[in-house]
Amino acid sequence: MKEIATIGLDLAKNVFQVHGVDAKGIALVRRQVRRAQVLLFFSRLPPCLVGMEACAGAHYWSRELAKLGHDVRLIPPSYIKPFVKRGKTDAADAETICEAVTRPNMRFVPVKTERQQAVLMQHRTRDFLVRQLTQLVNAIRAHLGEFGIVVPNPAVSLHKADGVHSHFRRCADLLSNHQDQRCCPIPDDHIAPRRTAFFVARSILIEFRDGRRGC
Repeated sequence: MKEIATIGLDLAKNVFQVHGVDAKGIALVRRQVRRAQVLLFFSRLPPCLVGMEACAGAHYWSRELAKLGHDVRLIPPSYIKPFVKRGKTDAADAETICEAVTRPNMRFVPVKTERQQAVLMQHRTRDFLVRQLTQLVNAIRAHLGEFGIVVPNPAVSLHKADGVHSHFRRCADLLSNHQDQRCCPIPDDHIAPRRTAFFVARSILIEFRDGRRGC
């Protein structure tokens, strides 16, 4: 009986598509595998070359399949597209991945460890919070502008807000409280220095919160 030499695995949320070929490129397996059965399916196969698209969850599955003895390689999505032969379906994608992974000049994405992924998550979380803070400070500055008050930088005091309508005060308090509730400290390990927008947002919002706003 012929053995599977190469497998193209199309990842999904629940149902994965498998396309396996032998050493001569003859298709031996075309089937769907549910997420809960993926490891069981590959544990029953002899060690082989497994190709996957470098997408969400790919690094996790690469580590798990490598534990079973398989040679797992991740391909950038842009490098797979030229091998597509027909309409985009799960079966076609798995076949395309299976063909692309055997190319001698194909470039692959290194499989990340759990620690590497955790560090990247810290970076992305920090960037996400910086974007949130930037949105908040821009909202406050835009609302101040509606009352003719321009705050170009955090060094400018907000005492100019004297006499504005009480509804504006309540809105500013809501934005400030929103900042306090949504933002939490993040460890600075492996994190680049904070962006200027972070300091701008914090400075302006703290002035509102601490009462240095001409009340």
